[in-house]
Amino acid sequence: QVQLVESGGGLVQAGGSLRLSCAASGRTFSSSTMGWFRQAPGKEREFVATISGSGRTTTYADSVKGRFTIFKDNAKNTMYLQMNSLKPEDTAVYYCAAASGPLYSRSSNDYDYWGQGTQVTVSS
Repeated sequence: QVQLVESGGGLVQAGGSLRLSCAASGRTFSSSTMGWFRQAPGKEREFVATISGSGRTTTYADSVKGRFTIFKDNAKNTMYLQMNSLKPEDTAVYYCAAASGPLYSRSSNDYDYWGQGTQVTVSS
């Protein structure tokens, strides 16, 4: 079993930056695909970014490409989402997630473990 604890959300002005952290426990951390998803009020949960177990392969939603960076430190069992040039439309609850193995997917249904979510609010 993998347990995820998320932190780093907050209130920022447009153009600002935040770094989200996801601390993980479990023996499969280094071999499992992980990702970030977000859900705005009244909207469906949407894909943001994924990263392979090794950290060598990443994917991004078009809406965040060039602004967000996903990375991880396997030695610290922690995954991060660096968010730069934030826009009001980035406002959402952000969730970290882990799959049970090296399965790449942009669908939240394919991830087995989830953090509690952290609120990111970007004001104009």
